[in-house]
Amino acid sequence: MTSTVRVANAPVSYGIYAPDAAPLGPDDLLAGFARAGYTGTDSGPMGYLGTGEELSARLTRHGQGLAGGWVDLRYGDPDGFAADLPGLDRALELFASVPVADRRFAPRPTLACPADPARFAAPGTPVDPALQLTEERWPAFAADVQRAADRCRERGLEPVFHHHLGTAVETPAETRRLLELTDVALCLDTAHWWLAGGDPVQAVREWGPRIRQVHVKDASRATHAEVRRTGGDLWRVVGEGGFRALGEGDIDIAAFLAALREADYEGWLVVEQDALPAGQDLDRIAADQRANRDHLRSEGL
Repeated sequence: MTSTVRVANAPVSYGIYAPDAAPLGPDDLLAGFARAGYTGTDSGPMGYLGTGEELSARLTRHGQGLAGGWVDLRYGDPDGFAADLPGLDRALELFASVPVADRRFAPRPTLACPADPARFAAPGTPVDPALQLTEERWPAFAADVQRAADRCRERGLEPVFHHHLGTAVETPAETRRLLELTDVALCLDTAHWWLAGGDPVQAVREWGPRIRQVHVKDASRATHAEVRRTGGDLWRVVGEGGFRALGEGDIDIAAFLAALREADYEGWLVVEQDALPAGQDLDRIAADQRANRDHLRSEGL
């Protein structure tokens, strides 16, 4: 599996969601990833790692590949979707500028939904049915996802769709519906899947080759349930440890990796351990990311 899977990390592990609010610079981030044994990174917010030649040179200097990056669009909203497409095009230009020797490890445009305020306020299961897409809205929503996926492929990039807490595509049932209505590949995120009521091992068994990107982190349903009980939102889930270092939560990481092997998964395995955008303990985060890499190394990666 080590020849077909490469392990990356992501700026989100350090709470980096905007280039001008990052707690450390891109060279320090990538140098830390390299020291911990990662060979790639997610882009984080567009432009944080640089663009064009600056981006390629920075990645090369630190021995890092580019695994992909998040792009959200307002699917099913004609005006909003049209207004968001230039942002997708800028991201695709950035991804396409990075030379790749092995197409299995080309950057994956990670299509996703923007946060839904009502669902962000009450993330994960149980989900209020009144907040979910109606059957009448699904066709237009999915058609826009398909348009975005086709646009990525026109640039020679294979997109993936990321289900995510606090958005319109959060639960296994919602993800399944989207995959039924489109041909987009899946970015399976173990912790978001778990806290939305799913089993990552079963997801691999169900979709197998449709999974073209993996985000791996552990999670605690007990922490999530307590946050929900007290009326907390997704930031509270993050801040109170709903997302954990590998081996410190509920998810059977070893069984998940075994399922990936059985499915002959090829591509990036991106470690993400969502952090708050302010007040981070950078030393603790760095220690967690070293531990995450060691955990995967103990599993043969």
